[in-house]
Amino acid sequence: MPNPRLASRYAKSLVGLATERGQLEKVYADMEHLQAVCKGSREFVNLLRSPIITTGKKHTIITAVTKDKIGELTAAFIKLLVAKGRESDMPEIIKSFIEQYNEIKGIHKVKLTTAIAVSDDLKNEMVNKVKTEAGLQNVELETEVDEKLIGGFVLEFNNNLVDASIIRDLKDIKKQFDENVYVRNIR
Repeated sequence: MPNPRLASRYAKSLVGLATERGQLEKVYADMEHLQAVCKGSREFVNLLRSPIITTGKKHTIITAVTKDKIGELTAAFIKLLVAKGRESDMPEIIKSFIEQYNEIKGIHKVKLTTAIAVSDDLKNEMVNKVKTEAGLQNVELETEVDEKLIGGFVLEFNNNLVDASIIRDLKDIKKQFDENVYVRNIR
């Protein structure tokens, strides 16, 4: 079961240690790599969360997957997580670390979901629009394709949601038809 409080504490400790040693950027790059591994391999996450696989075997597998791809500080941190039996929380810790790093650096995550893939020009235009309208300096755009939207886009940033999708318009129209007050007056 995910434990955001625990993940936040471990991530905060790693951020503090990395900052103290002047390796914050390196550890951030390691965390992005590990997040990509977790997102790309459901089997890896299942391995981390498996109560059947021993901690020694988990450590061996994690070391094999991350060998020569992460720094010493990150490797030592992962070893500590495995020793403490917290490897199952690693995906949440990674996510929390990246969020804390972005907060320190003033980077705002913006997620753009569209029905079809968008061009780089449109991505840049969207980033510039968000910067000017929301007053954000550093924006990191994440794109996703969801064909269910039919058309338009959904933009998420700083707990804001801009839904300009056709599927939302269709749902609004359906709701208006369902609540049509004039039909009730005819009967």
